[in-house]
Amino acid sequence: MLELLQYDFMLRALPAAALVGLVAPVIGTFLVQRRLALLGDGIGHVALTGVALGFLTSTSPVLAALAVSVVGAVLIELIRVRARASGDVALALLFYGGIAGGVLLIGLTPGSNNATLTSFLFGSVSSVGPEDVYVVTGLAVLVLLVIGYFGRELFVLCQDEEVARAHGLPVRLLSLIIAVTAAVTVVIAMRVVGVLMVSALMVVPVAAAQQLTRSFRVTMGVAMGIGVAASLGGLSTAFYADVAPGAAIVLLSLAVFIVAVGAGYLLRHGRSRMETAHSGGEPPSVGTMPQTERGSAPI
Repeated sequence: MLELLQYDFMLRALPAAALVGLVAPVIGTFLVQRRLALLGDGIGHVALTGVALGFLTSTSPVLAALAVSVVGAVLIELIRVRARASGDVALALLFYGGIAGGVLLIGLTPGSNNATLTSFLFGSVSSVGPEDVYVVTGLAVLVLLVIGYFGRELFVLCQDEEVARAHGLPVRLLSLIIAVTAAVTVVIAMRVVGVLMVSALMVVPVAAAQQLTRSFRVTMGVAMGIGVAASLGGLSTAFYADVAPGAAIVLLSLAVFIVAVGAGYLLRHGRSRMETAHSGGEPPSVGTMPQTERGSAPI
């Protein structure tokens, strides 16, 4: 392990990966609960257009991706609400427009081609510079502050939009906050896992945590732990095995999910037997985890 710390690029990549693993499941918990698990994937494609715009204008690709991703996130909400299109249709429009815009703009950039985008598509720890670490740290703190401030309102929105509206919550503003925060998270993660895999780190740790926990808050905490462990473990594996870090992080997350499915089954089976014994032999109903049912998850 100490061998990792002898390389300057790993000293930059390790804290960046830890921050990505910490922040991505936070916003991912809200997206999964709101049935928008693929929102991060759609925004990731839009971020690719921002990266290409950064190269074309000789500005920071990360900051350009941030600006374009935020605009794309707002457009998703506008299309979903104003154009009366479903969430999956709005995401599909972003998929097509984002990847096409990235390829078009990078083709107009002198001295660049589609290979220039590879490190952003699949992640590259060796290309993480000191300025990237500062940007990732600042954006991660921003995301955590926003979620900490609006967390309770966002929880109510994700449980049931009509209930949130009935309680007088600004549903449209809160929806935009979720979308914009997801866009910022995508930009945070794209240097480590790549825009094509960033959505996995937002969703898979949450799906694994749901197998083991009942409440929304505990699910988020467990997902953050899984995200950090998968990011650092995947990055270390990539270093020693000389493979792509994004792929290693995502596959390790999926391995944790498979283990969690088995552990969750054993937990539910044991809990069911205890409840049956306490109820005098009447078998309780065994269903899905509470947080997978809208409106039933205690925070």
